[in-house]
Amino acid sequence: MTEAPSTGQPLVNTWLPPHPVDPAQTLWPIRRGTQDPTMRFDPGGIWRTSLTPAGPVTLHLDTQVRGEVRSAAWGPGAAWATAQVPELLGADDDWSDLDTSTHPVLARSRRAHPGLRIPRTTVVFEAVVPAVLEQRVVGADARRSWRDLVTRFGSPAPGPAPAGMLVAPAVEQWRRIPSWEWHRANVDPGRAATVLRAAKVADGLQRTVERGRGGPDVTAALRSVPGIGVWTAAEIVQRAHGDPDTVSVGDYHLPALVGWALIGRPVDDDGMLELLEPWRGHRQRVMRLIESSGVRKPRFGHRAPRVDHRHH
Repeated sequence: MTEAPSTGQPLVNTWLPPHPVDPAQTLWPIRRGTQDPTMRFDPGGIWRTSLTPAGPVTLHLDTQVRGEVRSAAWGPGAAWATAQVPELLGADDDWSDLDTSTHPVLARSRRAHPGLRIPRTTVVFEAVVPAVLEQRVVGADARRSWRDLVTRFGSPAPGPAPAGMLVAPAVEQWRRIPSWEWHRANVDPGRAATVLRAAKVADGLQRTVERGRGGPDVTAALRSVPGIGVWTAAEIVQRAHGDPDTVSVGDYHLPALVGWALIGRPVDDDGMLELLEPWRGHRQRVMRLIESSGVRKPRFGHRAPRVDHRHH
């Protein structure tokens, strides 16, 4: 494997995908809010840091040129991340068997977003922590917890990353975070304990990537960790494994969004699964089309309660 030059110059590459690819739309689920210290969307491109199997990396994807993906990478993980760019952007995510012609919202969204793909980071623990942090709390609060913990315990981003960008802590670093620091970041003991249990078996969780793009056996392996339930496992496989089908059952917002998009009224989890059943095998792709469609559920009803665990 080639290494990035030691002079600080980036390892650069150009990928010519055989189909349209929109990096920003594809990678949107991986970013944890606009202040995510591991990912930044700028007008000229996308910055992403990661702790790869070869070491930390800063990756920049130029989004200004249509028809090709230009990447630049810095750090020990540069060669690994560069080689993984096609997989990251869903190169093997085949939408050819997905029939959206039976529903106008889906058909319209697919025409409007031909470059949408399901991403596949292949780095499992990187997806575990933010998914666990998002359990049972408002998304904005979970994103703040993620930002606080990465800021305090992450490492500097290699190369010329924008100010404030960092590489998320390694597994061993997560295991060493004291209980009061979790509390300070507004993470309750239950979620913190789930992260620590997952850290103890991180190598085994990482090996699930070898089984392909998710599926029931991968989900079962993730759920063998106490505290990782059906929702959390789904959130992980959608990002780390590139699962095109698994749905995040138990989400506060998604059932209503699916209901409004497909039949014009809100539904519950069972109703969501019933509506998505005709597209089994592609249900996460359909979810991404709905999320990209511009359809929004009306703003009424109860909001999810905000919980501040620092005062408990």
